[in-house]
Amino acid sequence: MDNTKNILGTESIGKLLIKYSVPAIIGMMVNALYNVVDRVFIGNIPGAGPLAITGLGVTLPITTIIMAFGTLVGIGATTNISIRLGESKRKDAEKNLGNSITLGVIIGAILTIVGTVFLDKILMIFGASNDTLSYARSYTSIILIGTIFSIVAMMLSNLIRGDGNPKLSAIIMATGCFTNIILDAVFIFGFNMGIEGAAIATIISQGITAVWGLLYYTRGKSNVKFDKANLKLDKKIVGTIFVIGAAPFAMQLANSLVQVTVNNSLKIYGGDLAIGAMATINSITMMFVMPAYGFVQAMQPIVGFNYGAKKYDRAKETLKITLIATTAVLVIGALLVQLIPHVIVGIFNKDVELMSMTINGLRKYLFALPIIGISIVGTNYVQSTGNAKIAIVLSLLRQVIILIPMALILPKFFGLDGVWYAQPTADILACIFTGIVLVKDLKRYSSKNDKDTILEELLDEVKAV
Repeated sequence: MDNTKNILGTESIGKLLIKYSVPAIIGMMVNALYNVVDRVFIGNIPGAGPLAITGLGVTLPITTIIMAFGTLVGIGATTNISIRLGESKRKDAEKNLGNSITLGVIIGAILTIVGTVFLDKILMIFGASNDTLSYARSYTSIILIGTIFSIVAMMLSNLIRGDGNPKLSAIIMATGCFTNIILDAVFIFGFNMGIEGAAIATIISQGITAVWGLLYYTRGKSNVKFDKANLKLDKKIVGTIFVIGAAPFAMQLANSLVQVTVNNSLKIYGGDLAIGAMATINSITMMFVMPAYGFVQAMQPIVGFNYGAKKYDRAKETLKITLIATTAVLVIGALLVQLIPHVIVGIFNKDVELMSMTINGLRKYLFALPIIGISIVGTNYVQSTGNAKIAIVLSLLRQVIILIPMALILPKFFGLDGVWYAQPTADILACIFTGIVLVKDLKRYSSKNDKDTILEELLDEVKAV
């Protein structure tokens, strides 16, 4: 790991971001494909596609909650490990590894039990109707069984990348994804298992990913070593994982809350079909936004290490390059959405009425896509430097504080279009606030860097005397 530490502190930022971002993007895209592929197959089930994909749209807040907890532990532990290694505290880093694995299993088990016991009530609150409840229940009841696999797989993907092996992380995730695609086709169409087949395919694939990730650590191939003694939870370590991971967790959890709010607004102003349209829109959004989060995940260990090592200029350079790359990807996505939406939407469903509603919603929902990199990258940069409280506020600003009121107020004036316009309205306002905070934060680090330089010069003068 010493070599990895030297690379993070000395190698060209551009090269580091390429090295870490490509596997990270693949990992994020693969993670998104678990849901996207399910929706593509389910949306094309003969005779049941529109209602089935609407039922799946109702389940989205549940899968988002599961992702939120995987993000909480995964990013919290990975960022914390990077900072500890930057501070040359290897044993603390190894304790974080062991504690994160235990946390993933415990949280997964709790979510499985709670979700199964209250499933029907949860689904109705999340926007299910009498027509879509059976589809939503069939899918979610199976997905909940594999919650531990989902959380551990996501968590280990982050940890392995942060351990200096982003290529392996991408390979593991890609293997799980391709397994899911194959099993989807076999179970849904080969065995005529319908929506249940999609859920079974997903949990088997995530199980493979989780086990493979665990083997990487238990077989001693990792740089940060696994020790069974570190599986015992330490309150202080758990606290630091939760604090550092709180910002991305809040963002994901907020996404779930927004999805529930939006689903219910869609139900009122557009009916079940509108929820089905949103399920497709969310899938398309993930495919464009996940690369941005891939860049962010690549940025985190670089920023965390250099900040911990007081190399603030390198941390700022990492932010700049990440922001440029993320914006470029999002601009391309925005152009595709506006120019060829019928091609993209047609992959998910061929129902004429559903396609028309989805295309209309997609163009409006992703209107502000080119600028959201400011919010995504800026928030995670602040989080990577240990400013968890500010990062949480910025996360909640875009996905809760602004978006939820917009999703409730705008439809009263613009009907269904108001639901579609709520997201870009929140994106624009959040980017403005995040930009202001980021500029102030960078100025503070510049001042801090100047002070460190002055101290170093004074020490050199003392030594000379």
